[in-house]
Amino acid sequence: MKLRTYFLLAIVLLATLALAFYLLPSRHRSKSADILLSTAFWQHAVLPGELSQSHAFLEQNCAACHTSVKGVEASRCIVCHADNISVLQRQPSAFHADIGECASCHGEHQGRVASNTKMDHVALAQIGLRQIQTTTPSQDASRAALVAWLAQSKGSPLTPHLKPAESQLNCASCHQTKDRHFGLFGNDCAQCHGTAKWTVPEFRHPSSASQSCAQCHQAPPSHYMMHFKMISMKFARMEKAEVSQCFLCHQTTSWNDIKGSGFYKHH
Repeated sequence: MKLRTYFLLAIVLLATLALAFYLLPSRHRSKSADILLSTAFWQHAVLPGELSQSHAFLEQNCAACHTSVKGVEASRCIVCHADNISVLQRQPSAFHADIGECASCHGEHQGRVASNTKMDHVALAQIGLRQIQTTTPSQDASRAALVAWLAQSKGSPLTPHLKPAESQLNCASCHQTKDRHFGLFGNDCAQCHGTAKWTVPEFRHPSSASQSCAQCHQAPPSHYMMHFKMISMKFARMEKAEVSQCFLCHQTTSWNDIKGSGFYKHH
């Protein structure tokens, strides 16, 4: 049914163009014919949506990314992005060097937005499993390392919020630099976190009467400078507080909910 609808729409489009061409004055028909026969015109006519801002210059050149019959191929992306040092040298994104696939997470034709990236952890796990299956005996060392990487974190009843494929990933291999727990809880992030967002719905903060905040929370750099004495302590009316005594000023509702003063808009 959908194919038939598209076919009818194509016929209507062609009929409309033919009528418009016929109604044009004769002096404009030659120029209009050149436009109608141009590749750029027909590519724009079937454009499914605007490209992102960074790829906007390719909007009249479909062949830069698309291959006939096959569609978008990673090799077309790699031509431009293979030497992206800012991506390949960062620990969270260094895996792009061996991934060999782009379209699973990077989409286009969604408008002039800064980024069309939608991280798909299932796709990432499947790519890793395919790499294991396609390695040759001469790549035993690489294969063993990849198997260890995928097997380090297995699915278990402790991670019901993860899909089976996601549970094969080692979260720390990409997210270690974002660990706000400073390694206190180990590298098995999936025991608490899912892949959709960082927040943990099941998390319950310790009692607001607790005085051991510093075990988990590192004070910001400003608390180790004059700003702490000149601004922070005065705003909280705790001019004898120590940096490690978080409980004297802060409440567990939010880090900037200051006792006796309310929410403090720092910046």
